[in-house]
Amino acid sequence: MKLHDQRVLVTGATDGIRQETAKLFARRGASVVISGRDTQRGAQTVAAIEAEGGRAEFIAADLNDIESVRRLAEQAGEVDVLVNDAAATRNTFAPTLQQDVESFDMIFDVDVRAPFFLTAALLPKMIARGSGAIVNISTMGASVGVADAPVVAAAKAALESFTRSWAAAFGANGIRVNTVAPGPVRTDGAVGTFGDGLEQLGSATLLGRIADPSEVAEAIVFLASPQASYLTGATVAVDGGFTAV
Repeated sequence: MKLHDQRVLVTGATDGIRQETAKLFARRGASVVISGRDTQRGAQTVAAIEAEGGRAEFIAADLNDIESVRRLAEQAGEVDVLVNDAAATRNTFAPTLQQDVESFDMIFDVDVRAPFFLTAALLPKMIARGSGAIVNISTMGASVGVADAPVVAAAKAALESFTRSWAAAFGANGIRVNTVAPGPVRTDGAVGTFGDGLEQLGSATLLGRIADPSEVAEAIVFLASPQASYLTGATVAVDGGFTAV
């Protein structure tokens, strides 16, 4: 699977699954643009990619700020692949009776508004070129009841709906749009959020374990690649079978 002629933008790619995704795209030969709020971590990610012989650049962006989203689109320029992977990380796990308005708005701004308008800004050049791939990153929580994170689940469900709508709207222009919905994954953020509960989530999957970030990254890169040329409008559950039963 070679992607030498591809320019790829991965949002939020300074940690976790998204960082591993950016690294994997680079290993496959793509030129990778990574965005994020933390300039230091962005520089470290670029350095790690370049140390492996890859090509990468960092663009600082706060996707909670719509003007920053617009600047990101302008600075990224023409891209062949967009991976909408940035997500709100502060105060995201709150049951309904404890959810505050500020956090509610932040989650929808980052997880729904930002990918919508970033995609809308990048689509015209994809349409003009007659090709492109967009991969939205959701969660298994969009498909099951999540008592402690209803807002995140709803936001990611909206992103999955965008996938179907965009696939229907732009398939005739040669643009494919798909979603990856991960299950429990061993990242620093997940460990910090769930603690020992992460292992329990992993044991509840059909495969009985937590995923490594690289396993999810492989699915994302596949969906963006020519090998998935007849796949669009789909949500691919990379969750060890959790939502299959």
